[in-house]
Amino acid sequence: MKIQILGSAAGGGFPQWNCNCHNCSGIRAGTLNAKQRTQSSITVSADGENWILFNTSPDIRQQLASFAPLQPARQIRDTGISAIVLMDSQIDHTTGLLMLREGCPHQIWCTEMVEGDLSSGFPVFNVLKHWNGGNNVHRIPIGEADNSFVIPQIADLRLTAVPLLSSAPPYSPHRGNPHPGDNIGVQVEDLRTGKKLFYAPGLGQIEPHLRPLMENADVLLIDGTLWREDEMIVSGVGTKLGAEMGHLPQSGEGGMIEYLDTLEKPRKVLIHINNTNPILDEDSAERAELTAHGIEVSYDGMSIDL
Repeated sequence: MKIQILGSAAGGGFPQWNCNCHNCSGIRAGTLNAKQRTQSSITVSADGENWILFNTSPDIRQQLASFAPLQPARQIRDTGISAIVLMDSQIDHTTGLLMLREGCPHQIWCTEMVEGDLSSGFPVFNVLKHWNGGNNVHRIPIGEADNSFVIPQIADLRLTAVPLLSSAPPYSPHRGNPHPGDNIGVQVEDLRTGKKLFYAPGLGQIEPHLRPLMENADVLLIDGTLWREDEMIVSGVGTKLGAEMGHLPQSGEGGMIEYLDTLEKPRKVLIHINNTNPILDEDSAERAELTAHGIEVSYDGMSIDL
């Protein structure tokens, strides 16, 4: 299984266009040892030719330009993207569908909740009907005895969806009334080798049903949004705590570092990193602490082979 990190930042990217926090101002000035990052997305393949795209960020055009296997190569117009899997209906994970309108219809996999949001509160699916019939939407099973599914073009990979406790986006008709399927994690298993990836870019808390998936994974690509619970407040860019945003911070009692320390098998990689997070500074004490715990920080263009 081949895994490519197309975008490793949280919404807004890094640096964020309107942000003058310590990190954003530092990278613009060249005084911060950090890499620029686009908004969170990965792509996964079994053969290096047919790829599953997880989320479509607003930076999708830049991300496609940076990764040749997704670019047209077989016909006058085509793509290496065989299917798109949406983890939620957030703007920073779905707006890229509009940039891909010339290629409609796309094979899209999403939950019932996400399909509803993208047909009503943020009606991307409705808009795309005007381009070659819109999309070919497939329902991701949630709450069934077996939440696994296989995308026909990539039959060597089996995906298993896991509902995560989270809130729907502000524009969702059921904002404030969470439903299973508003946000999911996905296990990707290579049926030829048994190797497993667990991908969860948005994780507010680690619920008990996630333990077997995380401890049996070979690679974790896991929520790395915030270093501390009150990071947005301390940075002067917001008023919400991490818990209100649906993201578990790395530091502190009960934080991501403490939990990941209990897992022996997987390679541990953080993704969806907010522009305020001090781990973006490769010379920071916070980055050194992650390294000491065997935790990596993903970056745009990072490749993982399983």
